[in-house]
Amino acid sequence: MVYAIGDVHGCLSQLRDIEAVIAADAVDFPGEKLIVTLGDHVDRGPDTAGVLDYLLSPPPPGFERICLAGNHDVMMADFMARPSGMDDWMRMGGDVTLRSYGLRPSRLAGMSEAGRRTALRNHIPREHTEFLQHMPLLLELPGAVFVHAGIRRGIPLEAQKEDDLLWMRPEKADGPPDVLVVHGHTPGAEPILTNTRVCVDTAVFATGKLTAIRLGRDSSYRVIQSFG
Repeated sequence: MVYAIGDVHGCLSQLRDIEAVIAADAVDFPGEKLIVTLGDHVDRGPDTAGVLDYLLSPPPPGFERICLAGNHDVMMADFMARPSGMDDWMRMGGDVTLRSYGLRPSRLAGMSEAGRRTALRNHIPREHTEFLQHMPLLLELPGAVFVHAGIRRGIPLEAQKEDDLLWMRPEKADGPPDVLVVHGHTPGAEPILTNTRVCVDTAVFATGKLTAIRLGRDSSYRVIQSFG
């Protein structure tokens, strides 16, 4: 049994709640259970620091949890490694992330690169940085691929470009139904469910609504949502 959770974007309350709902939903299902978070754990919402702390803690009993990289996660990791420029990440919600660690973006902007490195190291736990750096880009399971943004149809998974996996928008034609692609990244008022793809990004940082989907071994599904 697999549960895929859409973009969390620093919304800790909704993440905690949806995992509790998932745990209750899974009680009657024997066997292995997996939670997959589809990237963009950071930025825009109020508590990136709390979200990463939570995801570094054990998953609900009886579950394994795999956290995939999103474009926001990669941007934060890149900034931690090379804090030479801030504008792009700040426009994408990095300012809110910094505040969740007790850092003032305006003060950080006025520092030298060396000063920024020191401030980041003093405020952001090393475990958080390493967690972001080691997130996988996709997960392939029988009949389904889990990824942040999407995949290019007709291209082997090992040949997919990282930029596409992290940044692409779904094309109007879904392509042949050779595999179900489960992704986030492109927000909508409700999840999108077709024969070839599922999108569960419902812009929780703006709507308060975090969405997940349960995929059964018999190809059944159930949409699960949390308002925190």
